[in-house]
Order: sequence, then structure tokens, then C-alpha cells
Amino acid sequence: MNGAATTRWVIVGVDGTDSSRHALEWSAHQASLRGLGVSIVAAASPLATESFGIWGGAEERSDDGPGAGAQRLLDHARDWTARLFPELSVRTRLSFSRPAEALLTEAADPGAVAVVVGSRGLSGIAAAFVGSVGIELAARAPVPVIVLPKDHASAHGVRSRVIVGVDGSEPSRRALEFAFSQAEFADTDLVAVSAWQPLVAFAAATGPIPPELFDDATAAEAARHALDEELTDLRLLRPDVRVHTRVVRAHPVVALLEEATPADLIVVGSRGRGGFRGLLLGSVSHSVLHGARGPVAILR
Repeated sequence: MNGAATTRWVIVGVDGTDSSRHALEWSAHQASLRGLGVSIVAAASPLATESFGIWGGAEERSDDGPGAGAQRLLDHARDWTARLFPELSVRTRLSFSRPAEALLTEAADPGAVAVVVGSRGLSGIAAAFVGSVGIELAARAPVPVIVLPKDHASAHGVRSRVIVGVDGSEPSRRALEFAFSQAEFADTDLVAVSAWQPLVAFAAATGPIPPELFDDATAAEAARHALDEELTDLRLLRPDVRVHTRVVRAHPVVALLEEATPADLIVVGSRGRGGFRGLLLGSVSHSVLHGARGPVAILR
């Protein structure tokens, strides 16, 4: 997310929950560092009418007209942000569309840099509905989508890093480019993670496999070589970025979540190799979204 001479915007959705307040605070902080503005979006629907707790006063009243509660929510969010970041450019957008459509409309603006939303941290059936906004955004937005967990907090005493999953797919390459740019701007370490698993587990499904590929050492070396190839051009383009590599014998989700701390930004592609096109998100990006303790950026 790099600044420019004219105002460019980090789009953030608010719905009246503490989770979206965390997302707004994170967005405002990042925008202030990068010389960007914050565009705060609320949808005039039941999901946008809860109180922000310490902000208060955002709940609907019986005499409200359409969208009045969401507008009060936006006013509170704008004023709260202006108090914390007085030099920041802040604008608000009220929409009568579904939350995901409202944010996608803003994301299509030529000045949009990224879209940020909070996750309520639910699981099971509830997450399938509440989390659908973040999932739909990650699958359709033309800009990076960043999702913060419900109780986002920095890890005290731990310097934040950028953790990126690399698997050779096109979304993964875009994620890698984004990760390099973020690490360069923040002058922080980038950790590129490539996960591999024993091929013997897939032999029955994939047919005959050359015997030499059943050797773990051979598989690990192939994964390391592929990771180095993916990194070569970006290392030359951004030589100041401190890059660390992890080639891990594990499921990709496990490898990423075990590497990252709550202070780190995890970056993944929306769909890796072999993803099913009928699904909104690939299984790795979906599982990372639900398991991460810090912010997750997803790129198409």
C-alpha cells in the first residue's frame, strides 16, 4: 500500500462491532504511515446497526428513517478516527446494498488501495454467514483484502514481520509481490513459506509416481529449489528486503499459522494450485482466515 501525490484510499467496512473498530483503527494507522486516506463504509442493513460500545449512540431508534442508524455509525466512526489521527484524510460512504457489494463498489474506485474488514471470530455455522463478507471480498475484490481477527492485538516485544505463502500459482505470485512491497516499506523481515507433504499419501489418487519422488529428501529439495526460483526476480528488484525462507514438511495452513505471531501480517493468494473454480476461496486461504491471530491479506 504505497502513497501517491493525490489521495488514495484504504477502504474499511464498519458494522457496529468491536471487530470492525479494530479494523478501522488498524486501517487508519496504516494509512497515516503511508500518506493515504481512509474511506469508511457502512451498509444500511441489520448488520450495521449495533453499537460500537464506547462510541455508543449508533443503535437504531424506532423513529429512524432508512439508513439513519448506519449514518450515525459512520458519523461516530469518522469523528473517532479524526480524534486519533487528526492529520488523516477521512471520508464516509453510506450504502443500501449488501455489505459485500457496498465494499466491492468502493474497491472498484481507481483510488482504492486495499479493503479492510474485521472478523467476528465465530466458528461453525455462524462463521459461514458472518464471515461470508470477508470471503466474498477476498474472492472478488480487484485490490488486496485484509481481514483482522476479532481480538486483534500486537504481540508485545515481538517485531512484526510479513509472512507469505508460496506455491507457484499466479495468485501466490501476486501475494509475493505484495508481501515484498509491504516488507520494504515497513523495513521489516519477510518470511517466505513453502510447505510440502509426502507424496505417498497421494499415490492412490494420482496414479503411478516415479519411485525417486517418494524420497522425503528429494521432495524437500525440489520444494526449496522451486521457492528460490519464485524469489529470484523480486530479490533483485527489492534488494533491501530481508528475506528468510522456510521449507516445511507440513500442510500449508499449519506451516503458515505456526510461523506467524499475532504481530505478523500473513499474505496468501486467494487460490493455490489445484483449487476448485466453483469455490469462492481456496481451502488454504479460507482456513488461514479462520485460524490466524493477526491480520491476513488475500490477493486474487
